[in-house]
Amino acid sequence: MRLRDKVAIVTGGASGFGRTTAARFAEEGARVVLADLDAEGGAAVVAEIGRLGSEAALVMGDVSDSSVAEAAAATAVERFGGLDVLVNNAGIVQGMMRDTWDADDELWDRVIRVNLRSVYACTRAAVPRMIERGGGSIVSVASIAASVCVGGSAYAASKAGILGYTRHVSHELAAHRIRANAVSPGYMRSPMTTGERAGLTPEQQEAQLAKFGARVPMGHVGQSLDIAEAILFLASDESAYVTGQELVVDGGYVVR
Repeated sequence: MRLRDKVAIVTGGASGFGRTTAARFAEEGARVVLADLDAEGGAAVVAEIGRLGSEAALVMGDVSDSSVAEAAAATAVERFGGLDVLVNNAGIVQGMMRDTWDADDELWDRVIRVNLRSVYACTRAAVPRMIERGGGSIVSVASIAASVCVGGSAYAASKAGILGYTRHVSHELAAHRIRANAVSPGYMRSPMTTGERAGLTPEQQEAQLAKFGARVPMGHVGQSLDIAEAILFLASDESAYVTGQELVVDGGYVVR
């Protein structure tokens, strides 16, 4: 097992990439702390991890709040004895206000807070616990929006910020045997991109995904499991000499 005896935090673990990642971590032997605002979804993932033969705990709250980030890190230590892996996955999309001039102050601030400040807050809470364990791995979910014009200005700024932050802290944390890397998804099948959360019908969701897939050289959108496997690689000892890097998982979109 690639994460045997490891303890991980997965933010935004109640759905999408976070849910799939948490399940894969459990399959590979990790115990998992989920941090999310979705009580029902979080409870379902905790139960799923139990069925997979591992253990999980749910911390409710907004992980851009330092007190919630601290609670998640403290829970990892109190429930499972330490912290080895942090997956900064929690995030939101910009919605329909995608031009610089129509993203109002409230939307801009919310996207930056949820997507970027949460990475800082959770990393700050995790690092002292990882140092106590003798090292660890931090994997943050960025986006191809940091490199190409998709998703809107606030979203792009937040994801580019994750890449800059990751590169910076990787240098600082290397002496503590803590690695920091990022995964940048392209167009993926997830609740954020299908339009499910915006109320689209199943038929409309499939049409939207087909439109996205047509832009990708490989001809289709990716799956949550594609991202979970990339995160797992960076979380595990298989990437023991990899830090400060961005792993792009996009079917070739950025280089098309």
